[in-house]
Amino acid sequence: MSTQNQATEEQQKDMSPGIFSWNELMTDDPEASADFYSGLFGWTAETMDMGQGREYTFFKLGDRPAGGMMQLPPEARGMSPSWMAYVTVEDLSAAVARAKELGAEICKDITIVPGMGSLAIINDPQGAMLGLWEFAKK
Repeated sequence: MSTQNQATEEQQKDMSPGIFSWNELMTDDPEASADFYSGLFGWTAETMDMGQGREYTFFKLGDRPAGGMMQLPPEARGMSPSWMAYVTVEDLSAAVARAKELGAEICKDITIVPGMGSLAIINDPQGAMLGLWEFAKK
């Protein structure tokens, strides 16, 4: 089984809508960040090639997923490194539409993560950023 498949299966153990399901660090320096969090929490870092010069790192504590990390994408340059929390939703399109109705700003519209699911990023009406995540249907 590939590292990507193992990580996907492990992080999908609880796919309940409405709960925080994933945490992801976006950083300018993935290597330094991996060293820091590995030293702080004892996490291991498993990096996979996502194509087009992009990589994604899964942090694990033993065999348990602890979160993920990626380099800040070009459209986010200038943004401070930060952690993004994702809440699972049953229907991402409906959740994005409802967030708009309730006054949210859509920062990143629905984006498919092949083989894993789809995400969107919003700012709530008070300005707090939050990720919405829909697991891929099996």
